[in-house]
Amino acid sequence: MLRTLRAAGACLALAAASLVAVPTTASAAPETVTVTDTLGRTVTVPHGAKRVLLGFYFEDFYAIVGPGAYERVVAISRDTWEGWRNLQWKAYSTVEPGLETLVDIGEVESGTFNLEAALVAKPDVAIVAAWQFRSMGNAVDKLEKAGIPVVAADFNAQTLEKHLASARLIGTVMASEDRAEQLANEYENAFNDVLARVAKATGPKKRVYVELARKGASEYDNSYAGRMWGGVIDLAGGDNIANGQITNWGALSPEYVLASKPEMVLLAGSGWASRDQAVLMGFGVDETLTRTRATPYRSRPGWPDLPATRNNEIYAVYHGGARTLYDYTFLQFIAKALHPDAFADVDPQENHRRFYEKWLPVKANGSFMLKLD
Repeated sequence: MLRTLRAAGACLALAAASLVAVPTTASAAPETVTVTDTLGRTVTVPHGAKRVLLGFYFEDFYAIVGPGAYERVVAISRDTWEGWRNLQWKAYSTVEPGLETLVDIGEVESGTFNLEAALVAKPDVAIVAAWQFRSMGNAVDKLEKAGIPVVAADFNAQTLEKHLASARLIGTVMASEDRAEQLANEYENAFNDVLARVAKATGPKKRVYVELARKGASEYDNSYAGRMWGGVIDLAGGDNIANGQITNWGALSPEYVLASKPEMVLLAGSGWASRDQAVLMGFGVDETLTRTRATPYRSRPGWPDLPATRNNEIYAVYHGGARTLYDYTFLQFIAKALHPDAFADVDPQENHRRFYEKWLPVKANGSFMLKLD
C-alpha cells in the first residue's frame, strides 16, 4: 500500500485524465459520457444517470450525488447494506423511506445475485464495487448486452489513487462533478496531512494489535495485515504485529499476541445483530454500551500484563467506517493515538461529525471511535 501511495502523484494525474467527460448528443438519445473505471475499463454511460443499480458504497454515493440521490436509484444489493451495516441502514431508512421499496438484486458474494431482478428494474447504469464486479462473471456481459453499462468503483483498495478516482467516477456518471471534486480534494488534503505528520513524528513505532470484536473476549477473532485496519495502522505509523503472520485477515493465536506485547490494542466494533458479546458500535449506540462490551477484553488470560492494558492504550473503532470517503477521520484517530503530540491540534471525532453534517442526510449520533477509560 505504501508503495502504491508513493506513486500516487503520477497515478492521480492519470485518474483525473481518465474521467474527463466526453459528451455525445443525438436526437431522442440522452447525453452520454465516456469514463474509465477503476478496473481500467472504458465505458460509455448516461451523463447524469436517472435510473441507477447501486451495488455498494451507499453513503459515498449519497455524499457525491447529494440531496435526491436515492430518487435516482432503482435497485440495490440490499444485504450488503441492511445485512452488513444494519444500524446504518436503519438510520438512512428513517430519512429515505424510499429505500424500502427499491428492487433487491441479491448479493454476489453469497451467490444470491438475481440477474432477472436487475433487468426488470431497468436501470440505465450499474455502479458496483470492484470486488462485486469480479464476482459477477458473465452477468456483466448480460447486463451490458441489455443496454445497461456497468462501471466499477473501488474504495476497498484503500489507496489514495482509487479513492479519488472512485469519487470522480461516480461524480461524472451522476453529473455531480462539483461535489465529487470537493470531496476528492477534502480527502486528499486530510490524507496527505496525516502522512506528513506521521513522517515527522519521532520515537520508535508502537506495536499494535487489531482485532475484529465480533465474538466477544472469550474467542480471538480476525486480525488484519496490509488490508482493512492493517493498512490503516501501517499508514498511521504503527508496527502491526499481524504483519508477516497472516495474509489480509485471520485470527492470531493468543500465545503470539501475548508474546508480541502490543503497546496499543484496537478493537473493531459494529452493529451486529444477535451477537450479545460483540463490541457494539455505530448509529444509535451509546458509548457506555461500547465500553461495557469492550472492557472484558482487558481481563483475557495474560492481558492485564500487556503494555497496552497497563498504559490504558485500548481503543475501539467503528468497523463500517473503513473504506469510505470519510475513513480519513479514522486514520486521524489511530494516528493521533500513536503520535499524540504530532496530532495535538487534530480532532478526529469532530471531523467525523462535520463530514456527516456537510455531506450526508443523517447525523453521526452514536459510537464510532473512542478510548477505553
